[in-house]
Amino acid sequence: MSFSLPVDPGRARSLTRVVTEMSAALDGRSEWFAPARSAIVWVIDGLGSFNLSARAGHARFLSEARTKKDAARTVFPSTTAAALTSLLTGSQPGAHGIVGYRARIPGTDDVVNMLRGWDTDGLPLSFQRATPLSAALGRPFFVVSRNEYAQTGFTAATLGEAQFHGEDDLDERVQVAADLAARHPGALIYLYAPDLDGIGHKRGWESDEWVAGLERVDAAARALSRALDRGTGVVVTSDHGMIDVPRHRHVLLEEGDALIDGVRLIGGEPRMLHLYAEPGEAEGVLARWREAESSRSWVVSRAELEASGLIGPVDPEVAGRIGDVVVSARSAIAYYDDRLDDKAPQKMIGQHGSLTDEERVVPLIRLGAFG
Repeated sequence: MSFSLPVDPGRARSLTRVVTEMSAALDGRSEWFAPARSAIVWVIDGLGSFNLSARAGHARFLSEARTKKDAARTVFPSTTAAALTSLLTGSQPGAHGIVGYRARIPGTDDVVNMLRGWDTDGLPLSFQRATPLSAALGRPFFVVSRNEYAQTGFTAATLGEAQFHGEDDLDERVQVAADLAARHPGALIYLYAPDLDGIGHKRGWESDEWVAGLERVDAAARALSRALDRGTGVVVTSDHGMIDVPRHRHVLLEEGDALIDGVRLIGGEPRMLHLYAEPGEAEGVLARWREAESSRSWVVSRAELEASGLIGPVDPEVAGRIGDVVVSARSAIAYYDDRLDDKAPQKMIGQHGSLTDEERVVPLIRLGAFG
């Protein structure tokens, strides 16, 4: 059996280039988008292309607006922290260093949440190593998101000094974005909607609640299109797609399990594990996981992941954040460390993080001047 990771198609559009191409469109020189006077990138968290296609009847506006080519590939791992950082810095995880949902701080036994660790564990802003595009592009840059994200460390690390506009209501949020685009020629506006992702994690993307959430997002997209100034271009995209994993498909790592022999720390998330080995145990951990799990997951060493190019060139200071062994689910399964007292994460239904097309292919729908 081959242990190699899947390779992205040569012509695949990368989420990493979206904002830089939109900025280029404002100068009339984009390879992807038509010229525009200002631009909005709208991230609908958790809306993969496969999810949208499967529920197209509940998102008629977005479905009718997109073509077969309106898709991109998000980064690996296909998780919010890594994907949004790549979108907002134009760099791959191997460079910016946000390599998963939870990752080890090199030289320590601390495995920190990459979305909240700035606020809960004292991560310095420099832990995100790339320059935010809000500073690099030299344009007016606005953020329209929920109020709760205004002062977070993750926002500061990925968006720098971009001007933040908080609005909790989704319909109001899209109106604010349209107004900013109309009033600020040459500006880029980052519009963020996490609502659908939260429903998916709690209820599953195949639930009635998720469908209702998609209908609300679709109505907001229609309203945004109507509110646009003639010169504004919009790209509707996402950070990742989603797979539902029922409880009986959980793989529980328990005390005495051979799979955790030699494993010092576990990071990542249920569909993409970073396994940090005890000193001298990495080869044994790799062998045991390959023997047991390679029929349903990609199991590779850190060196093999680096050689694959999936996370881009890896900065030496980033390498230690990556597990000695990386496990990415191929089947509809999720791994949980059952030794932990907190079982709440095991209630999560909608999952992502791995390499499947369902998780990595996201919409790239063009509206307004880009349409």
